[in-house]
Amino acid sequence: MLVFLCSPLDVPLSLPRPAIEEQTAAPMLAALAFFFLMTSYYIIRPLRDQISGVTGSQALPLFYLAVLVAVLLLTPLFGWLMARFPRRQLLGWSYGFFTVCLLAFVPAFMQQQRIGARELGAVFFAWVSVFNLFAVSLFWSFLADIFSSGQARRTFSLIALAGMGGAIFGPLLESVLLPLIGVASLLIVSAIALVLTMILLLSLSADDLRPGSRSGEAIGGSIWAGIKQLWSRPFLRYMALLMLFGDGIGTLAYALVADYVKAHMTTEVARTSFYNDLNLATNLLGAALQLTMTRWLLIRRGAAWGLLLPAVVNVALLAGVALVGGGPLLLFGCSVPVLAAMLAVSRGFAYGMTKPATDALYTRVPRETRYKGKNFVETAVWRFGDLLVTTAVTELRALGWGVSGMAMLGAGVAALAAIVARRAGWSTELAPEELAAGRSDHAPSD
Repeated sequence: MLVFLCSPLDVPLSLPRPAIEEQTAAPMLAALAFFFLMTSYYIIRPLRDQISGVTGSQALPLFYLAVLVAVLLLTPLFGWLMARFPRRQLLGWSYGFFTVCLLAFVPAFMQQQRIGARELGAVFFAWVSVFNLFAVSLFWSFLADIFSSGQARRTFSLIALAGMGGAIFGPLLESVLLPLIGVASLLIVSAIALVLTMILLLSLSADDLRPGSRSGEAIGGSIWAGIKQLWSRPFLRYMALLMLFGDGIGTLAYALVADYVKAHMTTEVARTSFYNDLNLATNLLGAALQLTMTRWLLIRRGAAWGLLLPAVVNVALLAGVALVGGGPLLLFGCSVPVLAAMLAVSRGFAYGMTKPATDALYTRVPRETRYKGKNFVETAVWRFGDLLVTTAVTELRALGWGVSGMAMLGAGVAALAAIVARRAGWSTELAPEELAAGRSDHAPSD
């Protein structure tokens, strides 16, 4: 894949040799950076999830409340920093800050029993979610500054695929290292991968690859402008509802799996290994979908079908769980919990089909909606949905609802998601495909 990224066919043959080398090396460096960033994240994600396996679904409302509060507090602060400091400084400060935090959590995880899973979980859950939101967002914002529109069309999909490679490599590496070094030491491995990410990005930031680039200057922008977009544009309301319904299904499955893990796994290593395997299966399915069905579906049938099909798959999955329960399932000769299989498939379709389709639809709306409105939906609305669903699961548990009953309720939500996906994908607000394809990245909003 990296050989293709640096192919001479990606640049005009008339360019001088130094320019060719610069433009072919930059996508490779960006791909490596995203590979290490996703490796870092998917090493620490099972550590976060194993804490929820200790507490079960009852503590998840507290965890997601901490996440929502952190996101609402830090997003304006991040926007303020973006408005006043060049991105090169932000890269160093942001990734350096996250690296220091990773190392600071090492002694905390060594004392998890003394501190308490509930207390450590609330802090680490919020921190990992903030890390995922801002580190990835800053990465793509930086690439948008240094690459031209033509370079982006040629290379961004391959850079994203390199990130999926990191999302697969991280769990594979963790499965090897976990029995050897334990849970807490994995944070050091994640920190090393993040430092490599920062080094690669800082080396990229030394050059402006786009003519007329102003990547060395501070920029403005705030998430709060997205609130106005949410009320003024029906398409964005559909996307917000779709985020709530889709996230509700994923968070419901996550909460049910957390209860399963609490009941069946007693050690940190066993819980971390379980969630690591779950992430690996999810990312393998997501990568397979991106390379096969998703690409064909988006090209031949349009992005709207990429929203509709995963919702239909979720209806079938949840209806199946409602019928058979959450016990083990014999799959390829192995005993696999039904809930874990449902979560892996649902997440795999979300990462491998829903996300690419969603991003494709946003290319057909004005820039203000594409950036500010989309940002609001994918941060505040997303985290509010997490809190709402986990609180509902806790209350339903208290009322005596079991796995089958909540799965049937989830199937109904998935059916509503399919209806909303149909309305969003074929919204009259969307620009025709041919106009969206030919529109400049710097076209003014309407």
